[in-house]
Amino acid sequence: MTRLWSWLALIVGLLYFFVPLIATVEFSLRMERGRYSFRAYEVVLSDPRFQQTFLYSTVMAFCTILMGVLIVVPTAYWVRLKLPRLRPVVEFVTLLPLVIPPIVVVFGYIRLYNTSSLLPLTGSLTGTNFLLLMGYTVLALPYMYRAVDTGLRSIDVATLTEAAQSLGAGWITILWRVILPNVLVAVLSGAFLTFAIVIGEFVLAALLNRPAFGPYMQLLGANRAYEPAALAVIAFGITWACMGLIQLVTRFSRHTRIKR
Repeated sequence: MTRLWSWLALIVGLLYFFVPLIATVEFSLRMERGRYSFRAYEVVLSDPRFQQTFLYSTVMAFCTILMGVLIVVPTAYWVRLKLPRLRPVVEFVTLLPLVIPPIVVVFGYIRLYNTSSLLPLTGSLTGTNFLLLMGYTVLALPYMYRAVDTGLRSIDVATLTEAAQSLGAGWITILWRVILPNVLVAVLSGAFLTFAIVIGEFVLAALLNRPAFGPYMQLLGANRAYEPAALAVIAFGITWACMGLIQLVTRFSRHTRIKR
């Protein structure tokens, strides 16, 4: 009986997940009356705004990943090595972006860094892009930190550090040539999640008036019918591609460890 209920719950969950997706895909193929076609996808992919916004968000995603690695990896490493008592505090801080709405974050940025403040970052495109980058880094912090912390748990940080120090390595060398290669799979997992978050984010980019992919999706959805469905399918495919890459990297890492 328990097995029956388990299968029933699984079937209900799959239907709840796949039925809207199938309906969206089917609707996106009906742009031309009387037959199915990929016309909506052709229109979206050939739109210069799609190319511009997707390229912008992709560049911002890679910058966010780099910034997240530079902040999270040394912090998680140092907390695990020297400050284990502060782990609950650091974990609490990294969870705050899941509690604080992005609209609060961006209004705080605008209020603090507007053109009349001591550090007027919103007065230039470079400054506004930097604010958006910092906002994305904050939003991705819980996922990047959890991934890196999980990777650090799987290795003996203290022993690796002592061995590297006995060979004369400095802290930067230890981080770059010892710790980072051992948690590379965890970093890649956090990176793929970060990429998916940045590509679909709307609030920060819209309120900072930047040409990102999220506001473009919203603008297209407000003025078209079939193209937004095609764009939603494309965005969904990008997200699931990131999830699939995480699984492939994890399996490859486990397979390599087993061989060793």
